[in-house]
Amino acid sequence: MGLATEHAPGVWELSDRLEPTLRELGERGDIIRTMQKVLRAEGQERDPASFQIHDGAAGAPIVGRVIDKHLADELGENITLVVDGIDGRAHHVSGFDAGRVEDARIGSIVEIGPADMAARPSDRAIAVMTKDGVYQPSRHLEQARFDGRVPGGDYEGFVDAHVRRLEALRRAGIVERIDADRWRIPEDFESRAAAHDAGRSVRVNIRVLSAFDLESQIGADGATWLDRRLIAGEASDLAPAGFGQAVAQAMDRRREHLIDQGDATRQPTGRVFYRRNLLATLREREVARAGAELAVSKPMPFRASGDGETVSGTFTGTVQLASGRFAIVEKSHEFTLVPWRPVIERQRGREVIGVVQGGSVSWQLGKQRELGL
Repeated sequence: MGLATEHAPGVWELSDRLEPTLRELGERGDIIRTMQKVLRAEGQERDPASFQIHDGAAGAPIVGRVIDKHLADELGENITLVVDGIDGRAHHVSGFDAGRVEDARIGSIVEIGPADMAARPSDRAIAVMTKDGVYQPSRHLEQARFDGRVPGGDYEGFVDAHVRRLEALRRAGIVERIDADRWRIPEDFESRAAAHDAGRSVRVNIRVLSAFDLESQIGADGATWLDRRLIAGEASDLAPAGFGQAVAQAMDRRREHLIDQGDATRQPTGRVFYRRNLLATLREREVARAGAELAVSKPMPFRASGDGETVSGTFTGTVQLASGRFAIVEKSHEFTLVPWRPVIERQRGREVIGVVQGGSVSWQLGKQRELGL
C-alpha cells in the first residue's frame, strides 16, 4: 500500500504512514547535509551515495577515523559519531552511551561493533526514582531541581526525555502508563529495557584502536595501530579511495620509517621482515622515553617494570602514548608506567597491586580480587 489511495476519481485518502515517512526523509536529508559539511571541512567531496546512516550498530564492524562527534538527545547520554571508514564510506552512527565514547576524540581511529546489553543511564535513573513499582515524573522533577545537576538547567526537558523513553518502552510492552503522572515499572525493568535495546541494535560498542591520527603514528616511537596492521599483513580491507587509501599510504610510510630505524629490513626480493617482538620492543622504547620525560617533573626517578614483575604503589594518573594509555604507579622512591584499563580508574589515588604479563596487567584490587586485563 502506498502513502495515498484513490477511492474515487479525485478522492484520495492519506496513509497513516505519510507523516512519519516524511519526517524520516527530512531527518535523513539533515544527516546527509551534516555529513557533507563535515567532509568539506576536511577538504573532501564525497558522493552522498557512499554515505551509510546507521541507527545503532552496523551488520559488520566499522573501522575508521572519527571526523565528527555530537549529542543526539537532551539527556546527553546518546552520542552520534561520523566515521570516515577504511571501506571508503562515511558512516553516521547513533546510539552511543556518552561514557563509552569519551576517548573517541576527533581524529582517533575506532572500531564500532555490534550492540551490547549495557543499561542506559536514563533507565537506571528511572529505576532509582521508582517507589513501590511506580515512577512519577513530578517526583523526578522535584529531585532533579533539588540536585541541581541538569546541564543548562532545563529540568522539565530532562524529565520529559525520560518520559519519552518510557513511551517507547510502553510500546514494547515493558512498562505501563497508569495516568498522566504514574508509570508502572517492573522489578526487572533495567534488564528488560537493555535486552530490548540490544534486540533493536540501538546500542553499540566502540573500541579506540588508536588515540593518535595517521600522521602522528607514522613517526611515533611506540607500537602503533599501523604497526599491528603491517605485522598482520592487513590490506585487503582497505578501499582504494577515501580513508582506506590514506591508511594504505600511511602504512607504506610507516614501513619505510621502521626500515630507517633498523626495526625492519627489506630483502633484495622486496619482501620486508620486521624485528622479532617488534610491538613489545617499540612499546618498551616509548615507555622508557615517556618515563624519563615525566621524571623531570617528579621528585623521584622512573623505573621500567619487567614482564612477570609484581607492581605496587599509588595509582596517581595516566599518560596517553602511541602504544596506548598507561597508568602511573608511584612509590615513595620511584614510579613506573603500566598498561591502564578502565577497571582501575576508580582506584585513582589508592594503593594498587598487579602482575605485569605480556603487555597487560593482572590487578588485585579490594579484597585481593584478581582482575585479569
